Amino acid sequence: MTAPARARSSADLIRAEEPVLAHNYHPLPVVVARAEGTWVEDVEGRRYLDMLAGYSALNFGHRHPVLIEAAHRQLDRLTLTSRAFHNDQLAEFAERLVALTGLDMMLPMNTGAEAVESGIKVARKWAYDVKGVPADRATIVVAAENFHGRTTTIVSFSTDETARAGFGPFTPGFRIVPYNDLAALEAAVDESTAAVLLEPIQGEAGVIIPDDGYLAGVRELTRRTGCLLIADEIQSGLGRTGRTLAVEHEGVVPDVLLLGKALGGGIVPVSAVVARREVLSVLHPGEHGSTFGGNPLAAAVGSAVVGLLESGEYQRRATELGVVLRGGLKSLVGRGVVDFRARGLWAGVDIDPAIGTGREISERLMREGVLVKDTHGSTIRLAPPLTITGAELESALETLEKVLARGV
Repeated sequence: MTAPARARSSADLIRAEEPVLAHNYHPLPVVVARAEGTWVEDVEGRRYLDMLAGYSALNFGHRHPVLIEAAHRQLDRLTLTSRAFHNDQLAEFAERLVALTGLDMMLPMNTGAEAVESGIKVARKWAYDVKGVPADRATIVVAAENFHGRTTTIVSFSTDETARAGFGPFTPGFRIVPYNDLAALEAAVDESTAAVLLEPIQGEAGVIIPDDGYLAGVRELTRRTGCLLIADEIQSGLGRTGRTLAVEHEGVVPDVLLLGKALGGGIVPVSAVVARREVLSVLHPGEHGSTFGGNPLAAAVGSAVVGLLESGEYQRRATELGVVLRGGLKSLVGRGVVDFRARGLWAGVDIDPAIGTGREISERLMREGVLVKDTHGSTIRLAPPLTITGAELESALETLEKVLARGV
């Protein structure tokens, strides 16, 4: 009889990764083996409150029963056909998603970066076919400090040298302007502009929230100058900020909407470009595609995700618990927190550099049973599942207070 395999410790598994995994991540030294709701458990059985939620991919928590049931049901029937054939799940997913967003058509993809790349292609095609921009002259205006993904085209318009250095030559056709600066944006838009591509809230930059009126101003500018507004809501969308979409805080409806992360419920990669009919109709057979985009498993899960959002419950939770989050962070300003920005259940927290870097604070919180992730310098991001309870949120804030009170 074969002896059972020895259980490997967290330290063993971390060491085992070193020679066989590319070193493109620097994860916290926790090895997650199980999860449920807002909690994860490592291989030794230690539990942690997840305050990151997969960068908003887990808006509905780990293994939400409605989403798991939808996945199980579909796994027993059909998982992939490719788009060479129709499948019986895609129409419902598309219908429900366009109804939720108030737009007309959707293009199913897999990852967020694929949605961004697809949005860029669609905007350029629209510029040539509809706006009449001369061939190969279309430009797209983007914001500094953006994060839209890590493909070679997307890093071409990043201002983060860590993302760019060593990956040129870069794709032309982009103009970079400061975020939250309407005058700079207007100066960059001309007759060659196909689109303005923005995050309504810049996540990777530290949850940077623009001034009131900025997004509405961008919408007015793009309408007046005859170019598209593309809103990248891959992190900010699907309930995270207290609305289905972050642009709704200013009553803005974009021409093109990019969704991902939470659309797959933390189960499978699902993304989508959702747009006005006039825009997505520029695509014809053979011009764009994806073998896995719109697969029946993804469509079943995506449709179940939309179903959770249709009631408005999770948007209300993010709004109500966002008040608790802001209140807790406000009480820490001057006590280890220099500043913070928050909307709904999403916050960027600037820690006093004298206390530690964002990485160091994240590691200290991990040792206390709370998982967060750092971004630039001494900033940490908080983005718990929208299923978190008030008591769990207050516990996480108390833990942060305790870690900060210890100082260096």
